[in-house]
Amino acid sequence: MDDPIVVATGLHKRFGETHALRGMDLAVKAGTVCGLLGPNGAGKTTAVRILATLAHPDEGEARIAGFDVVRQADEVRRRIGLAGQHAAIDEKLTGRDNLRMFGRLYHLSRSAAHRRADELLERFGLMDAADRIVQTYSGGMRRRIDLIASLIIAPDVLFLDEPTTGLDPRSRGEIWDSIRELVSDGTTVLLTTQYLDEADQLADDIAVVDHGRVIASGSPDRLKATIGDRLEVVLAEPADIPSSVRILNGLTKAEASVAESRISVPVSGDAVVLPEVVRELDRAGVRIADVSLRRPTLDEVFLRLTHKEHKDKEEVTVR
Repeated sequence: MDDPIVVATGLHKRFGETHALRGMDLAVKAGTVCGLLGPNGAGKTTAVRILATLAHPDEGEARIAGFDVVRQADEVRRRIGLAGQHAAIDEKLTGRDNLRMFGRLYHLSRSAAHRRADELLERFGLMDAADRIVQTYSGGMRRRIDLIASLIIAPDVLFLDEPTTGLDPRSRGEIWDSIRELVSDGTTVLLTTQYLDEADQLADDIAVVDHGRVIASGSPDRLKATIGDRLEVVLAEPADIPSSVRILNGLTKAEASVAESRISVPVSGDAVVLPEVVRELDRAGVRIADVSLRRPTLDEVFLRLTHKEHKDKEEVTVR
């Protein structure tokens, strides 16, 4: 089925004088990870709270699996899971008892709650720690238990609000593996994160949010292509910078930037061939320490998009 499982149209939300969402549109395909990126205060968490039925929009509508998040909230809640920025588990209980408690809160029978807890502990590699008090867990283990607790009812859609904040690289990797496993089983994940490498690793599609609306969306590769590759040349002799800049500007028809002995030039498509660059610089007597074509990072895309958005806002204000 090609219809998106998460749809938001024209969402607005105000908190007093603060306009948190300003006509936000979003569509997420079933069985994928959608990364929701944006600066602090962009509206990401507000959007998640509305989609998870924890807040009502002032305007617009949203649907999960075809059900309206306001008028059919109970139906939506049967189909979603939510793991927020802060763990919701009881640190004085064991991991197993936490999961059993969540099962009962989801109205599972006692035996079904026990069975589901054991299934999840086994599946996510936490059976050895199941009967330890959560207070003794590492930060990564606590986040994994919190993530698992949101899966008690095997949700169609899982909302993860900055799930790896503050974790070490190994723990983050374990959470990433857990998310991939969920998606391989058909769960749709909407992920908000401050870590752009996390979105790059996990997300099938990304929506960049700023000032309460989506300003760009697409796969990580598609968003990177909006900036284009860069040709980077590191010179052995700083004295060769002026002549090298002239040569590279001529070859690429673009303006080069210089940082110490590194020259960087934007390029598009296959307009530049590295052997030609090396040949022309060598012909001019330029000694090269290194030369490469580099794909932009998601960080660069994010900074470019949000900087442009802020600049456009300033220009509108000035006018």
